[in-house]
Amino acid sequence: MLELDDITAARERVAETSRHTPLSRTYTFSSMTGADVYLKQEMLQRTGSFKIRGATNRIATLPTETLDAGVVTASAGNHAQGVALAATRMGVDATVVMPEYAPIQKVEATRAYGANVVLHGIDYDEAAERAHEIEREEGRYYLPAFDDWEVMAGQGTLGLEILEDLPEVETVVVPVGGGGLVSGVATALKSHDPDIRVIGVQAEGASSAAPSVESGERVELDSVDTIADGIATRSLGERTFQVIRQRVDEVVTVSDAEIAVAIVTLLERSKTLTEGAGAVSLAALLEGAFDYEDDEVIALALCGGNIDMNTLSTVIIRGLAETGRYLRVRTVLPDRPGALESLIDIISNQDANIYAIRHDRSSRDVSLDDAEVEVDLETRGPDHVEQLLGALEDGGYGITVLT
Repeated sequence: MLELDDITAARERVAETSRHTPLSRTYTFSSMTGADVYLKQEMLQRTGSFKIRGATNRIATLPTETLDAGVVTASAGNHAQGVALAATRMGVDATVVMPEYAPIQKVEATRAYGANVVLHGIDYDEAAERAHEIEREEGRYYLPAFDDWEVMAGQGTLGLEILEDLPEVETVVVPVGGGGLVSGVATALKSHDPDIRVIGVQAEGASSAAPSVESGERVELDSVDTIADGIATRSLGERTFQVIRQRVDEVVTVSDAEIAVAIVTLLERSKTLTEGAGAVSLAALLEGAFDYEDDEVIALALCGGNIDMNTLSTVIIRGLAETGRYLRVRTVLPDRPGALESLIDIISNQDANIYAIRHDRSSRDVSLDDAEVEVDLETRGPDHVEQLLGALEDGGYGITVLT
């Protein structure tokens, strides 16, 4: 079992490679929730996530003859970058297998840090299968992403920093994928004070931890589907499951829509960019996924900021749509002069701003004397959306909301 001594030893090993990231109080989210909220800004870590901690500690504890053969690992992106940088700094050859659809930004960054990248499979688990094949073929050491005591110990150094910077902390909220981070952080925190609550958060599309804890057995999903690619694993590790059962107080889930809102809110209100996995802790707090008291001191681990720019643009639109600030609608107009102008007049009278209009006279879904129209709109919130849709319906338009 992972113990505090393992984490304190890891801290010395990773000190030169990882950063002690800021932990700052946020007035915005404190006032929004009634809690006393702090953000552990791990997206400012080297390589953009906490993964550099565990990768560095694991490599630092391997014997020379093992390192001479090189290492291989699998990752959706953050562990990949951590292993690549840690291995390069220690003069170790590294191969990283990433899913074929891993964000291009993470793939390019991993190569830039010095690793050989192999793209294989549709998700982390299929990439891991290929990495184990390379392990056997080339005699490399397979460096686990999470299910390893030394990796967990390295990730647990984040917990030591929270204790050092915020000794009065009462609850820490941690993203959960395979469970390495939450296992290490929970061990550090509970060893200091068993009354500190540790809340794990998973994405609904990759939620294996909650049913595993509930059933007492590891649950493996058939597939995962979430914008939080950094925590998109089908199951917990065997070792991490042991720690989570003993030391994590609760595991909750959040939807992709809630994650998108959290990303957008962090950008707007805190000028902070996170990836999906990094925003799940805030999403859980904003959505009330767990109970807390007024003025409870809560630290949120923003575990990564490596988001692909194409993904970010989609997430921003989704987040704006969820908060009633972006609306896409479809309707059918008579294909005659002035029909589009009449529609625009109603939109203008409701003070909605038009981003784009798509006018299709050839759609097979409408009659020959009609045209299909899609309009993208800037709106000012849920009440404004409801008011606008009501005005359009009063004007005789059949409206389909697309976002």
